[in-house]
Amino acid sequence: MNIPAHAPLHLLHLAAIGTLATHARQPEGFPYPSVLPFAPDPQHRPTILVSRLAEHTHNLHADPRAGFLVVDAPEGDVLSGQRVTLLGRFEPVDATPEVVQRYLRYHADAERYLALGDFTFWAMRLERLRYIGGFGAMGWLDGTELDPLPPLGFDEEDALIRHFAGHSAVAGGFQLLGVDRYGADLKLDGTRTRFAFADVKLNTETLHAALEDCIQRHVN
Repeated sequence: MNIPAHAPLHLLHLAAIGTLATHARQPEGFPYPSVLPFAPDPQHRPTILVSRLAEHTHNLHADPRAGFLVVDAPEGDVLSGQRVTLLGRFEPVDATPEVVQRYLRYHADAERYLALGDFTFWAMRLERLRYIGGFGAMGWLDGTELDPLPPLGFDEEDALIRHFAGHSAVAGGFQLLGVDRYGADLKLDGTRTRFAFADVKLNTETLHAALEDCIQRHVN
């Protein structure tokens, strides 16, 4: 195993779309892949918003075990890009104001689906993952190895986002989507990107300094 530090974690924040593979009910036992948007939760787990009528939703109710594939393929070259396959179990998540607000930062157009009333959130409880980042950079990790640190609380992340939304240097094309101890998720002129911190940020002071650096690099 030779996996760059935190590479799978950053990939889960960089991508906006993944492939969900559930266990089909009919024909029974076959993998049932489906492409759909997702957002990382504070523990970096894929969170999906799916219709109660969707085939994969019925599959998850019958068997919550699933695979989830995330790929970053610059210029369409899948084999030289990064990819991670997650294995675990999807669990329903209550649509609390905090969950809704965070998901809509990543996928603002999902508000129309929430208005329909039959869409629900699910998050993956990660058990194993296999990351491939190029020649010699691949291997398996246990789900608990993805991030051993406690996640930022919603209030702490929300306070950081609100503070920097009003930052005097922030231009109209810059939006801060999410913050964690390893980096920040951004939208720049409509394009999603990830700003990886140089090291892990363990407190609010170092997070503020890292976000200041992020703004200086992307706005000025």
